[in-house]
Amino acid sequence: MIGDAARLSLKVLSNMNQEPESIWKKKWRVWRAFLIWFALFIFIVLGMMLIAGSAQEPPSPRAIFVAGIIGASVLLCLWLFGHWSTRCWRNLRRTLLGQAILATLIAMFYTEENWRGKRVWESCKRALETKGAVLDWDAYIPPPVPDEQNVFKAPKMQEWFVARGGNELSRHLNTGPHWSEPAAEKTNTGPVIVAELTIVPANANLDPDKAGATLRFDDPASRAQAKKLINDIVGPGSIGARDFAFVARPLNQIKPVHILLLADKAPSTNDVAELFPSDTIAPAAPWNFYPNRRRLRVESAGNNSFRVSLNLQEIQTAADYLAWTDQFQTDFEVIREALKRPYARMDGDYQQPFAMPIPNFVVVRYMAQTLAQRTQCYLLLGQSEKALRELTLIHDMRRLLEGGPTGKQMNLVAAMINAAVTGLYVETIADGMRLGAWREPQLAAIQVQLKQINLFPTGVAAFRSERAAVCHSLESIPATELANQRLVRTGDATSLWQRLKDPRFLFLTLAPRGWVYQNIATLAVWDQKWLDGVDLTNHLILCRQQDDVNRELRGTRMDRSPYTFLAAIALHNYSRAWQTLARYQTMANEAFVACALERYRLEQSQYPKALDALVPQFAEQLPYDIVAGQPLKYRLTGDGQFVLYSVGWNEKDDGGQLVLNKDGRPNSEQGDWVWRYPTAQ
Repeated sequence: MIGDAARLSLKVLSNMNQEPESIWKKKWRVWRAFLIWFALFIFIVLGMMLIAGSAQEPPSPRAIFVAGIIGASVLLCLWLFGHWSTRCWRNLRRTLLGQAILATLIAMFYTEENWRGKRVWESCKRALETKGAVLDWDAYIPPPVPDEQNVFKAPKMQEWFVARGGNELSRHLNTGPHWSEPAAEKTNTGPVIVAELTIVPANANLDPDKAGATLRFDDPASRAQAKKLINDIVGPGSIGARDFAFVARPLNQIKPVHILLLADKAPSTNDVAELFPSDTIAPAAPWNFYPNRRRLRVESAGNNSFRVSLNLQEIQTAADYLAWTDQFQTDFEVIREALKRPYARMDGDYQQPFAMPIPNFVVVRYMAQTLAQRTQCYLLLGQSEKALRELTLIHDMRRLLEGGPTGKQMNLVAAMINAAVTGLYVETIADGMRLGAWREPQLAAIQVQLKQINLFPTGVAAFRSERAAVCHSLESIPATELANQRLVRTGDATSLWQRLKDPRFLFLTLAPRGWVYQNIATLAVWDQKWLDGVDLTNHLILCRQQDDVNRELRGTRMDRSPYTFLAAIALHNYSRAWQTLARYQTMANEAFVACALERYRLEQSQYPKALDALVPQFAEQLPYDIVAGQPLKYRLTGDGQFVLYSVGWNEKDDGGQLVLNKDGRPNSEQGDWVWRYPTAQ
């Protein structure tokens, strides 16, 4: 037995030392290889189908088919390679040596790339810090403040602005007249008719006593006449932040007017509806971001007759809206008192930037919109003192977003919400001027509030905080955890299969850590370029420099190299953000000047010929154009109004022309940034 075993061992060793024999020298058949490959393919496909059957989001049949082809081919190649390498000791030695060399080269590559990337990032940090940049996240963590000085420690502030979804009352802010039954519909069982139209031949002999007005259907001036007739009947109105209209006059006091419409042939209902412009009832502000809706309904009332009524889903009286929103007044008073505290710091863990606590921005927005509409309703009813009280609460809400004197609570999202609230605040001021509802004491108080608005320092602080947060997260969080962070979240992948399809997950899992450091450096440099486009010393926005950075960034986004791949994902195009901040700051500056102009008019019965006449009685110092660095442009118009404007993002004086996009929204890049009262009704 021992002898047989020894002879068998010697025979095996002898075979192992023989020259390597190609597997293709055997009687190998291609069809046999294909059968093996096909069997592996069927096995993989069936296995994936069994696994996918229990998954919530199974892969597509095409993905299973491709995976089967690739898997079967890889397994066949591995089998052939293993079969070849085990034919003799020489093949095995070659295989092991090759694998060792490959592993060594990979280790050397990772080591070199990690060292080089870390070195680039450290060099970048030193260069930015010499320019005054602070990249240490700990420097942005707000320090603790006494509870009695903290807005968020006041009664009801936690449940309103911290709790997810707000409290029961705050959730009703979004259920205004668009979603609940307006009081107007409760008190009016039928439609509120504002006009009755009768179509008559164009050459008919008319009795002027039988109609309140006569319009010609083919006359372009008829639209303006029809609008004025309806506005005179309905009375003053305003468009609210939620894009529905408020009117001052009780609906049961509206008496319809009879209109004779001269036409060669009977128009259709749609043709008659086009007779009434979309801004009938109340004009929208030039910078209103909501499209105008139809406030009127036109229906056929018989042969050659039409009836025009108010769309009660879009219109409500000011008194009804104030009565409905009085349910919030008790809490509003508590919030008003809480906002007198100097600091706003939320409890939570600030060590992880993208997990730190932030206010409930949805509630902040809805509350600001509700307060703005209450302000408009008070203005419609001639109660300017109450309107100023609601307006002041909008202004004070900005403290929640700016974090008080430290300014460290501000993050980029909060900065943009703060800018949006500022825009809503200014729009409400402008609407009061259109109505002629503000009096001298309120205008002076509004000027004091407007003087406190300075979006640039807080905006720059937010951008710096955002940069430090991104760099800290990419540098300190392990790659395996980074894929789940909000910064570069790899979708909502719940399975390994879904993650493997995401290039971000593959990059974070397989790439050398040095590539991540290189991306951090790329991102930090780009953020600095955006920040260099703001001159805080002279309080200017450098529009051309911002545009140059934007164009350069587009090229970088197209270059998805390993050194920019992650940065292109984490770095947003901030051009629109800077435009928004600059536009809203310009609106606030123009509103300050407009208040001074209005105070001058109330005293002198006319507007001044030049802005210099406002100093020092109505303004100690006038703000300048943050784009051009010069005084705002101003001129009187023939109708006794004025035009006040900034040259806008293109840095070109277009003569006070406002450019609108196709959707009716202002174009931030073209034309001037104009302040002009909408045409008075």
